Amino acid sequence: MTAHGTAPEGPPEDVIRSDVPHSARIYNYWLGGKDHFEIDRVVGRQVVEAEPDFVESMRENRAFLGRMVDHLVRERGIRQFLDIGTGLPTADNTHEVAQRAAPECRVVYVDNDPIVLAHARALLTSTPEGATDYIDADMRDTDAIFAAAARTLDFSRPVGVVMLGVFNHIESDAEARALVDRIMGATCAGSHLAISVSTNVVKPENMDRAAAAYNQAFGNPPIYLMTPERLTGLFTGLELVEPGVVTASRWFAPGTEPSGDRPEMDLFVGVARKP
Repeated sequence: MTAHGTAPEGPPEDVIRSDVPHSARIYNYWLGGKDHFEIDRVVGRQVVEAEPDFVESMRENRAFLGRMVDHLVRERGIRQFLDIGTGLPTADNTHEVAQRAAPECRVVYVDNDPIVLAHARALLTSTPEGATDYIDADMRDTDAIFAAAARTLDFSRPVGVVMLGVFNHIESDAEARALVDRIMGATCAGSHLAISVSTNVVKPENMDRAAAAYNQAFGNPPIYLMTPERLTGLFTGLELVEPGVVTASRWFAPGTEPSGDRPEMDLFVGVARKP
């Protein structure tokens, strides 16, 4: 097993505060995890009161991650991943899904959250044939990310870039587009980019209230809801993988679509290939 990463300095109480809500812990609460405090549950419940389907959309986000990574490994030959905006470890992390399909897969996680860093050891596991790494960096600092990731990943070969939920923290389309350009510009042809965003097109009033509740209670960083059209714009210059930009519950790789109708929700996703 190969693993890198940096443990947080100082005792845990210097890193983790139980009296302040935290985005990664709130997300962990929505996913049914155990790494959260009462203050996180309070904020999480306020969001769910505004939009009762919000928890289901977050769980669909996680399910999309699993389907997407499995497809990229099994059908598109991807053997290395760069997961930016990792969040707290939970069931079926990127490296677990990838290495189940191909044990030699190599995965690098990126986050600048001290709480995620405190849990990084749970991410730094791997099959003997593969490798994992954790980088403490802001997603906008692409030079630092790629310099550190090069310890584990070979950027002369295709890589799957995973950016789930992170663009809801960038208000400017121009900034988001520039970030995608920098990241995908550092990868080779055949690399793939996966993005998910929360929207306000299915239940706009509910989602606007949910975002307002989140931002009022926490809001650091704030959430900016997007539209499917804005998400599609982030894939400009890339080749969208079927079924394109769709609600998360309806993204299935070709040939794996389930029978029956799948509900539409305010979480849209897409995967695209760099030509």
